[in-house]
Amino acid sequence: MLASSSTRPRRVAGFLAKSAPAVISVGLLLVTWELYANHSGIKPTILPAPSRVLEQAILNRGALIDNAIPTIRATLLGFACSLSAAFVFSVLVDFFQPLRRALFPVFIVSQTLPLVAIAPLVVLWFGFGLAPKILLVALVTFFPMLVALVQGYEATEAEIGQMLRAMGAGRWRVFVLARLPSALPYFFAGLRISITYAVVGAIFAEYAGAAKGLGIYMLNAKNNFRPDLVLAAVAVSAVLTLVLFGLTVLLQRIAMPWERVGREPSGKGRRG
Repeated sequence: MLASSSTRPRRVAGFLAKSAPAVISVGLLLVTWELYANHSGIKPTILPAPSRVLEQAILNRGALIDNAIPTIRATLLGFACSLSAAFVFSVLVDFFQPLRRALFPVFIVSQTLPLVAIAPLVVLWFGFGLAPKILLVALVTFFPMLVALVQGYEATEAEIGQMLRAMGAGRWRVFVLARLPSALPYFFAGLRISITYAVVGAIFAEYAGAAKGLGIYMLNAKNNFRPDLVLAAVAVSAVLTLVLFGLTVLLQRIAMPWERVGREPSGKGRRG
């Protein structure tokens, strides 16, 4: 009990030490921006100060929240579809190598399509509902997840597979007991990358055509020459991305507790 209670202050101190450089750099950026916007003579309609952006975000919080909800819905549903499809295809290409050679060029070509160009076409084909947004988010996030999973399967140590086969395990059992666990670090690395793309994909889809969402809110604010509201919506999308990123890190710690234990100090000073 004493050991666990003594580790908490160290964990808090370690977290603060790791967070300090990012907090300081962001703080310096905001202070510089505030001073420049207030003292350079630039018009607020061109570059509003962070204080004005925050003020407008608070005043328009109802509209921002109302538009953030459709973006969150499209992001989560699209990412769920992407994650499911990436897992299914990763298993297929892991079991059937010719399928990998046949499908990977198609997946690579899909990533070369510019989102700005394809988003209006997807909206034209599927309408202004939720479907095109889900499809675009899945399109943006699918390939990084697929590549991460496939590389994770290939990182399995050959000796583990040989030992399981020597014990009578079939190919599927080897996959479940050896290849799938070895892919977990790669999976979460791909998850962290893809979740940041998911929000961007949802906003681009809304730019192309939507009734509500952060993308359409930014577009309307831009057309009304309100850069403060545009930046307020950008800040909301950034916070949303950071929250989703933090949830993936938390999920990794829950799913892979042995990694956290391996990084902890060896136990000096725990005699009490």
